[in-house]
Amino acid sequence: MRHWVTIYIWEFVRGTGLIIVYKWVFIAVFLKYLKAVVRAAASSGGPRPPYTTLAVSQPQQFVTHVELHRPEKLNAMSRAFWREMVELFSELAGNPDCRVVVFSGAGKMFTAGIDLMDMASDVLQPVGEDTARISWNLRKKIAEYQETFSVIERCPKPVVVAVHGACIGGGVDLITACDIRLCTQDAWFQVKVSRCRRGGFMGGASRNARGRRCLVNELALTARKMFADEAASSGLVSRVFADKEAMMAGAMELAGEIAGRSPVGVQGTKVNLLYSRDHSVAEGLDYMASWNMSMLQTEDLMKSAQAALEKKSPKTVAFSKL
Repeated sequence: MRHWVTIYIWEFVRGTGLIIVYKWVFIAVFLKYLKAVVRAAASSGGPRPPYTTLAVSQPQQFVTHVELHRPEKLNAMSRAFWREMVELFSELAGNPDCRVVVFSGAGKMFTAGIDLMDMASDVLQPVGEDTARISWNLRKKIAEYQETFSVIERCPKPVVVAVHGACIGGGVDLITACDIRLCTQDAWFQVKVSRCRRGGFMGGASRNARGRRCLVNELALTARKMFADEAASSGLVSRVFADKEAMMAGAMELAGEIAGRSPVGVQGTKVNLLYSRDHSVAEGLDYMASWNMSMLQTEDLMKSAQAALEKKSPKTVAFSKL
């Protein structure tokens, strides 16, 4: 009798233990699934207030994903877009929870460029009582549009742009303000300045002309398409992917690598790269020396050195927010 009681107690305990194990396994799987659903909703649910043209999410720690989200309009750039870009990137510039930005487009292409129908009243019908006042107001409006992309460049957080399908007109101006450019094999780029019978005013030619003036002149004057292979060989993009899914995976991996490094080092590097681009070698070296005399006095330097000695990945180091 005692033997059967012992067996019964053992089977009961073992069964209860299995139930508890199964319960926790189920909870873990369910939480993982729930997190994936929430993340997917955040990345593909479209714009949320206060934005109407931009979908903003955080797919991983310290990485912000900004998606131009007007797929029904081929992501054409409306007046709301120009305003929201300035608001968003001004906020991201000082957000310590953002260390790198990934920018992409929703739908079947990156962007069709400027939404001329939406912006016609601003550009084609500027207000003013006479030529001087009309010109003054138009110049002010153009400066506002230029600020939309200049704010990307001034943002100390590196911006990785991922282009699929067509990137037309203002889209080329946008990507040239970004730090790292990726594209899919089916991507193509077109500057429509001469075809639209207007001079470019968004700043893409100014940013791209250095070192590639001959090619920039050709693209601006002919308005021909540049395809992915030529974009890679000319340095407009650094990598070409088979499709959008592979490109976004690559962009997120790259962003994760950057986000895992010292924010002091990463943001300081971007600031100095931009300064050196616009100044002489001597001026760039002097600016870098002045910058580093304070920025080298950071705990991040010792943490990075310790990780290197221990052959650890920078991602394992807990850098303070900046």
